[in-house]
Amino acid sequence: MLATTKGFLAVILAILNVLIMAIPFFSVVALKIILPGHRLKAALTTLITALARQYNRNNAAIFKAMSNIQWDVTGVNELSQHGSYLVVANHQSWADIPVLQSVMERHAPLLKFFLKKELIWVPVLGAAWWALDFPFMKRYSREYLARHPEKRGEDLVQTRRMCERFKTMPVSVMNFLEGTRFTPEKKARQQSPYQHLLKPKAGGAALVISSMGKSVNTLVDVTIDYDVDGNISIWKLFSGQVERIHVHVETIEIPEHFFESDNEKDASYRQEFKDWIDAIWTRKDHLLSRKSRTRQQDLVIG
Repeated sequence: MLATTKGFLAVILAILNVLIMAIPFFSVVALKIILPGHRLKAALTTLITALARQYNRNNAAIFKAMSNIQWDVTGVNELSQHGSYLVVANHQSWADIPVLQSVMERHAPLLKFFLKKELIWVPVLGAAWWALDFPFMKRYSREYLARHPEKRGEDLVQTRRMCERFKTMPVSVMNFLEGTRFTPEKKARQQSPYQHLLKPKAGGAALVISSMGKSVNTLVDVTIDYDVDGNISIWKLFSGQVERIHVHVETIEIPEHFFESDNEKDASYRQEFKDWIDAIWTRKDHLLSRKSRTRQQDLVIG
């Protein structure tokens, strides 16, 4: 009963946060659209980002107030608000997003996620993501490309265009390399070699690195582990059903020669980059296995 009450209260507060922050946020967005001048638009963009960060802080305060979560966070102090990063993480639930925002908020630039183009139509949030220059991606199926071969490569062009914008500002480009949320069924279906992870898709990360060049020279690998039975969800997070969250942040220097190769044409580069990402994913899987064993031992002792 207490968890349900906390959950509904958290939802109400989260909705209020959206409504209250939407007023100044979209007022500034409107000014950015209407007023001329590159410098003025740049200043308004800075203000829009500051308002978005305040929105994230409010959300973090809401679920902190509604829960007694013990945070076990390591490595995040290695980051800087003035840096530019490619951030990758394992993906178990939509709860990962507020967790990432809460952990990274005061240590790194605002996280910018790659989003499906259809999400631009989500009420309020779609317009906010657009105003914040989140990269919207149009994905074409193999069947569609077979019928319209002229569209082949168009998604890559769009990605490069979006990444070009990030060269002149501190940014944290977020990419869930697994491409979807982990479930045992998905793991079995793709025959993943990992115990706690799906296979990573290296192509998106390689494209960001080749597009942004040395303006982003650090990969930030985030490993999230929830001390909770069964599937994690935003509801469990906001209703106080999660007791402890482990977040390990590792900064990894991107090898110099990865900036100099062409991922689209160089097969040997693609294989080397894939091997590099696979090694990172293997370390992540081992870390999650250690966390799982520790949790099981604690249950036995308890």
